[in-house]
Amino acid sequence: QVHLVESGGGLAQAGGSLRLSCAAYGRTFSRYAMGWFRQAEGKEREFVTAINRSGVSTYYADSVKGRFTISRDNAKNTVYLQMNSLKPEETAVYYCAAVIGYPVVRPTAYDYWGQGTQVTVSS
Repeated sequence: QVHLVESGGGLAQAGGSLRLSCAAYGRTFSRYAMGWFRQAEGKEREFVTAINRSGVSTYYADSVKGRFTISRDNAKNTVYLQMNSLKPEETAVYYCAAVIGYPVVRPTAYDYWGQGTQVTVSS
């Protein structure tokens, strides 16, 4: 098993940037593909991005492609989400998740979840 803790959320202006981190506590972090999801108030949880076990392959929702970047440092047991050119509609709680094996877009497929970190984007 693995325990996930997100950090780095906060307030950004429209067009600004934030960098989220997800620290994993457990054995063999590199066994897990990692994903980021977000859930705005009154909305369902949606896929943002995912990365495979080695970090070679990445996947992005169309809405964030070109603006967000996922990366991981297996030596530090940490996955990152760099968010640039933020939009007010991207205000949400952002969640880190881990799945054994290969990355997927369906949230129900993930085995472990962090508690989330709030991101607020102002106009």
